[in-house]
Amino acid sequence: MTAIGIAQPGGPEVLEARTVPVPEPGSGQLLVAVAAAGVNRPDVLQRMGLYPAPKGASEIPGLEIAGKVVATGPDTGRFAVGDSVCALVSGGGYAEFCLADDVAALPVPASLNLVQAAALPETFFTVWHNVFERGALAAGEWLLVHGGSSGIGTTAIQLASALGAKVLTTAGSPEKCKACEKLGAVRAINYREEDFVDVVKGATDGHGADVILDMVGGDYIERNFKAAAPDGRIVQIAFLGGAKAEVDFTRLMLKRLTFTGSTLRARPLAVKGAIAEALVDRVWPLLEVGKISPVIDATFALSDASEAHRHMEASAHIGKIVLTP
Repeated sequence: MTAIGIAQPGGPEVLEARTVPVPEPGSGQLLVAVAAAGVNRPDVLQRMGLYPAPKGASEIPGLEIAGKVVATGPDTGRFAVGDSVCALVSGGGYAEFCLADDVAALPVPASLNLVQAAALPETFFTVWHNVFERGALAAGEWLLVHGGSSGIGTTAIQLASALGAKVLTTAGSPEKCKACEKLGAVRAINYREEDFVDVVKGATDGHGADVILDMVGGDYIERNFKAAAPDGRIVQIAFLGGAKAEVDFTRLMLKRLTFTGSTLRARPLAVKGAIAEALVDRVWPLLEVGKISPVIDATFALSDASEAHRHMEASAHIGKIVLTP
């Protein structure tokens, strides 16, 4: 099969097409003929040598796929050959065939095609676990999402709004802000022109954000403490602005804040399986009726993976970028 490898750590040009053996499914695994694969920031970090694959995972990049099951290993039972699935994988998505763990695979919602389905797993697993499980967002509360026009952001805006929360978000241009508000954000904040702390305080009548989903880090960490409501929960999922900061933690005590974070790729299968069950129960019905839907910015052929990475790193996209073998 054709797969995309990483020649050496570096820029998008180090991604190269290779001919490699088709993997064989082991216990609890499905072999999926990949119709589409999502492109995510962790793929970029892996390409740069900053986010290596977990032990035992494929070195081929790609953390989410959609396609048809063509073979099953022992101890699988949720899906059969011929079923259409989308799946969160630990690697291997940038290829014509990919192994997926049965427990981390999900049925493709009837309302979506396979390209749309490939944009679901990474963002929906991440948002559900971090916003609703770790952040415990409840209906009527305020959620602040940084990077609202990203794949994570567009997912968080729609899902939180659909489940009764009020969403504020940051984005870097008037076009992105408009797109975020169209998806359900009460107010989108152009971080290049406005101070999100002031806007959050004003929009919430001084209350602040009950939950903050942050992928920026850096100087946003202390500003998130300022923007958070009393008993607020701040969930860190990336550090695009830097992993180190000088922070006055007094507000953590005075406001009784919870500051937490998580990664997903190396988590045990049992954790991923539990998230998958919650998604099928709580989120898939919303997708089935079209109340929420993945936002696709662009698709690229698998052979154009380098261009897909350049498009992501330009940060002009709104929503997801998808590869189509």
